[in-house]
Amino acid sequence: MLRKLLALALLAAPMSAHADWYEASTGHFVVYSEQKPETLKTFATNLERFDKAVRVRYGLHDDPVGKANRVTVYVIDDTGDVAKLAGMRMVAGLYRPRAGGSLALVPRNAGNGSKTDFSPQAILLHEYTHHLMWTNFSGAAFPGWFVEGFAESLATAVFEKDGSVLFGYPPQYRGWGLMAGNALPMEKMLVADTLKLNDEQTDGLYGRGWLLLHYLTFGKAREGQLPAYIKAINEGKSPKEAATAFGDLRKLDRELEAYKKGRFSAMRIAAAALPIGEVTIRKLGPGEAATMDVRIRSKNGVDAKTAPRVYEAAKKAAAPYPNDPAAQIVFAETAHDVGAYAEAEAAADRALAVDPKAIDAWVYKAKARIGAAMKAHDQSKESWSAIRKAIVSANRIDPDDPEPLILYYQSFVLIDQPPTEVAKKGLNRALELAPEDRELRLNVATLDLREGRKAEARARLVPLAYQPHARGLALLATALIAMIDNGKIDDAIKTLDAKPAEDTEGKTNIVRARPLAATHGRF
Repeated sequence: MLRKLLALALLAAPMSAHADWYEASTGHFVVYSEQKPETLKTFATNLERFDKAVRVRYGLHDDPVGKANRVTVYVIDDTGDVAKLAGMRMVAGLYRPRAGGSLALVPRNAGNGSKTDFSPQAILLHEYTHHLMWTNFSGAAFPGWFVEGFAESLATAVFEKDGSVLFGYPPQYRGWGLMAGNALPMEKMLVADTLKLNDEQTDGLYGRGWLLLHYLTFGKAREGQLPAYIKAINEGKSPKEAATAFGDLRKLDRELEAYKKGRFSAMRIAAAALPIGEVTIRKLGPGEAATMDVRIRSKNGVDAKTAPRVYEAAKKAAAPYPNDPAAQIVFAETAHDVGAYAEAEAAADRALAVDPKAIDAWVYKAKARIGAAMKAHDQSKESWSAIRKAIVSANRIDPDDPEPLILYYQSFVLIDQPPTEVAKKGLNRALELAPEDRELRLNVATLDLREGRKAEARARLVPLAYQPHARGLALLATALIAMIDNGKIDDAIKTLDAKPAEDTEGKTNIVRARPLAATHGRF
C-alpha cells in the first residue's frame, strides 16, 4: 500500500524542468552545457585563454585546429555522474583521447566551493593539460608522476580580471595529502609506473608529483636534473636508473618536506600576450537537446552490457525527430554499436537527406555497411567499393578529419587486402592530426614494423610505455620496445596482431578525487 501511495505521489508531483542545452564553439573546444549562456561563454573564454597561456608559457605552436580535432567538453551535473560514466569510484573528471573525437567529461558542480576542494575549472584544466601533452609532446615519454604533476601544475591557473593568467599556485584540494605526511616517498614515486598504488599513494602521485615539479621548475638548487631525468627515460633507461639524476632520493624527500611549508612562486602571462578568437554560443535544437544525455553515454563508450540500454534510450529519444540530423546521428551510432546495421544506415541516410555534409552521418553509413559486410562474410568488390565511396564522401567534406582516413585504411585490412599507398599515407596523416589516439599510434607502429621502419615504430611506442591510467597498454608497449631492441621484429608483429582490441584502450586519463579518508581531513 505504501509503495502505491508513493508511486501516486510521484506521478502527481510536477517534473522538474531541465534547463536548455547550449553549445559554446571556439578555436580549440566545443562545450556542451546546461549552464546559462553568459556563464558558458565565460567558461569557454577562459578555456581559450588557458590554451593560449600554456602555449606562450612553453613556446608551443598554435596552428589552426580543424573542427574535427577540437576537444569536446561535456559539462554534466556532478562528480557522482562522472564517476558512474567512468565506471570507477573517486573519479572527478576524465579525458578520452580519440582521433576525431577526443572528449572531456567534467562536473558542473564539484566539492563544497571552498579553496580546499575540487572545482569544475581545476578538473577541466587538468584534463585538457593531458590533451596538450599528447598533442604537443607526443614524441616523448613521461613517467606517471610527471604526467599528473604537470596537469596539476596547470590546473590551478588563475584568471585575473585584467585578462592575465597566473601559473604556479598550489592545488589546495591536495593539501590534506601533502600536509598529512608522505604517502609516496621519492624511491616509490619515481618508479610508480611499475607499482600498484593504494588510494593514499595515488593521491600522492598527483599532489607529490605537483610538489616535485614545482620545486624543480621554480627552485634553483637542482637546475638541470629534471631534463637529465627525462632524457634518461627517453633513452630507454629504467625508472630506477633514470632516478639517479636526482642523487640521494632521501635527501630530495627532506628538501620537499621543507619546501612544502614555504611560499610558492608563480608566473604571470600578461593579457597582451593572450589574444583569442571568437566564442560563439548557440542553443541546441529540440532533437539535439533531447538526445544529449544518451549522446554523452554513447560517446563516453559502451560495452556488450551497456550498449543495448544506450541503444534503446537513443531509439526512444530520437524517434520524434526523424528530420533532425544530430538526433539521427546519435541513433545511428548506438544502433551500430549493437549490430543493428540496417537501422544505423537508415538513420545515417535520414541525417544526410537533411544535411548532405554531415560527416558523422557518412562515417556511420560506412561503419554500418562495414559491419553488415563483415557479418555476412561479404568481401565482394561491389560492397567494399560502396563502403569506400561513403568514406571518401566524408573525407572530401573535411580532409583533416582523421576518422575517415582511419576507416579507409581499415577497409583494406579488415578483408585482408594490402592497403594502397593512399591508405597508408592516410593512416600516417591521421596520426599527425590526432597524436593523442593510442589505438591509432599502435596501428601506425604496426605498419612501420611491417615495412621495416624499426626506428619509427619504436618512436611511436615510447610514449605509450608510460601510461598512469593504462597499465596494460604500458606493459604491452614496453614488451614491444624490448622485442625491437633485441631484433625480434616478427615476434613484435605477432604480438600486435594477437592483442585483443580492448587491451589498447586501457584506463582513460582521470582526475582522482582524494581518498575517502582524506575528505574529512583538514588542510
